[in-house]
This record gives sequence, structure tokens and C-alpha cells, in this order.
Amino acid sequence: MARKKKEKTIPSSGKVFITATMNNTIITITDSDGNTLFTGSSGNAGFKGSRKSTPYAATKATETVAQKAASAGLREVSVIVKGPGMGRISSIKALKTAGLNVVAISDMTPMPHNGCRPKKKRRV
Repeated sequence: MARKKKEKTIPSSGKVFITATMNNTIITITDSDGNTLFTGSSGNAGFKGSRKSTPYAATKATETVAQKAASAGLREVSVIVKGPGMGRISSIKALKTAGLNVVAISDMTPMPHNGCRPKKKRRV
């Protein structure tokens, strides 16, 4: 007997986590508790190699994910940005163009407080 699939209820507000690395930009849209609703990346948007790290690729990836979320019923989001990549600002702009209302932007890039010991100096 086939069981009816339970539909996800999408809340009106949530969080967007943007991880902008040097090689890729990963976008995760969650509810306020942190449960993942939608994900996407510039690799997932069809970019390969060095083009994945460009701001344009980040914009396209964010637009596709944000449009899915907006059509499902998400309205306002708070943005958490992490990493030093080039797609940071362009992906926040793409959220606005996709129709999501950005309430807050916070930067959670991990910074070492003089953490690990560096590699030993290379001798040639």
C-alpha cells in the first residue's frame, strides 16, 4: 500500500547561510531552528572549474535557490555569511532580487586567535 508523502510546511521567516570559499559558494536556506529547507551551490548551478568562484556564479546559484524558497512561501530571511570568497556580496544582492526580504546580515567568518602552529619553512 502506497503511503501518502507528508508535505513540508515552509515558515514565512528563516535563515540563509552563505559559505563563500575560494573555489565555490554554497547557499543553505534553513528555518529558524536550523533545519535545512533548500540548498544550492555554484557548482550545482552548472559552473565548473575556476568559474565556480566568480561572483556571477554565486549570483546565479543564489537566485535559483531563493526563487525556490520564495515560491514555497518564505518571505523574510536573516543572512549569515562565512568565508573569504568573492561571492559574498553578490549573493546577498541576489537574495533581494529573487524577492526575499533581508532582515539582518551577520558575518561569521572563523578567525584564528593565533591558533595552529604554521608549517615548517620550506628548504630548497
